[in-house]
Amino acid sequence: MKAFGRRDLHALPPEAQSVPAAVPAQPEPATAVADLPELKLRTLRLRVLKQIDPVLAADLPRHELWRQIESIVNEIANEDRLEISAREQARLAEELVNDMTGYGPLETLLADDSVADIMVNGPANVFVERRGKLQRADIRFRDAEHIATIAKKIAARIGRRIDESSPMVDARLPDGSRVNVVFPPLALDSPCLSIRKFTRRRLDLDGLVLHGAMTPGIARLLGIAARCRLNIVISGGTGSGKTTLLNAMSHLINHDERVITVEDAAELQLQQPHVVRLETRPENLEGQGQVTQRDLVRNALRMRPDRIIIGEVRGAEAFDMLQAMNTGHDGSISTIHANTARDALTRIENMVMMGFSLPVRAIRTQIVGALDLIVQVQRMRDGGRRVTQVAEVCGLEEDVITMNDVARFEFAREDSQGRLHGSYVTSATRPSFQGRLEYYGLERAWAAALQEA
Repeated sequence: MKAFGRRDLHALPPEAQSVPAAVPAQPEPATAVADLPELKLRTLRLRVLKQIDPVLAADLPRHELWRQIESIVNEIANEDRLEISAREQARLAEELVNDMTGYGPLETLLADDSVADIMVNGPANVFVERRGKLQRADIRFRDAEHIATIAKKIAARIGRRIDESSPMVDARLPDGSRVNVVFPPLALDSPCLSIRKFTRRRLDLDGLVLHGAMTPGIARLLGIAARCRLNIVISGGTGSGKTTLLNAMSHLINHDERVITVEDAAELQLQQPHVVRLETRPENLEGQGQVTQRDLVRNALRMRPDRIIIGEVRGAEAFDMLQAMNTGHDGSISTIHANTARDALTRIENMVMMGFSLPVRAIRTQIVGALDLIVQVQRMRDGGRRVTQVAEVCGLEEDVITMNDVARFEFAREDSQGRLHGSYVTSATRPSFQGRLEYYGLERAWAAALQEA
């Protein structure tokens, strides 16, 4: 199939209509000379775009599209006697294919499994996170409009829109990676993209042990907690691995249970066959049609769930989460942003108070009746993500929620490569959910896991 042919100039986009007829012969300023290779590539890019029929090109396989574009690049470079190396020609062909079929310069970073986060601050200001450390990426966009085009393509694929009238959006890529976009005028210099990638290899608790996130004993504790249907909140800072741990713990959910997930942007990857995934919806241009997490949690209660999993609690839906956990939906799991397990309880209390004028003691009584375990995760200064605290919610003494650290990570030393080492200090105190352990016949396994931790 021939995908390319000459098109009339008036059919081109405005940027392609301004192709210069020839490179000026007079001397250029020093800055222009330094930018000459990029100017040549830009001119060649626009010449190639004139010969592409986008309708036919959309039907071609990627490898065939790349082959034809590379052929046209080589033909025009020879015709105009442009001094462009074969490497630059191949780079331009790949760039055009990525723009047409994917996400432009981001394709290289999205395919790199060592990259965990991608942060686009401007056309030549792109950073990535590798092994917990930030570093500048060796890619660049042509200009701010190039970034905007990629961002709009990402948003459009899930039915969202992003422009100056709606300058912020949370989206996701087909593989589940989470994307946040901020457009001008909120972003002063350029559209900004933040992409939280999901690893292609879905980690279970054993995989997190291999990555140093916890010891085998702690993994067994969390596995037992998931199997005996404790209500769990996973707490931690941004990028600490809360969702990764939630996904890993979900592997222990029985396949005969009906699970309802509620998320702002769908990113959970549950493996069970009976999973219903719900996602919020923003308001439309007329300011209508918004569906919040609280709406979805309340609706989930009418869907006969065995477990309700909330991707992240961040508002008034905290009250509905507690109601669900207190009304027979044991084994529910959620995440929350907090620095310690105690702070997580305070944040839940504050979020309930944001939507309801309830007495503090009534809220804390609800929290104690609903939650069994708080798992604190942290991204430490060596870049590693670790479970640093497993705390049980014991009860209420006067107006204070009492807690007990089942296990706590204590730092011991730093090796020559900057890695932090430590061990877990565990408590042999009888847990408040001992009855639940005995009901599932896991009390001995719990005690053995504490000794192993």
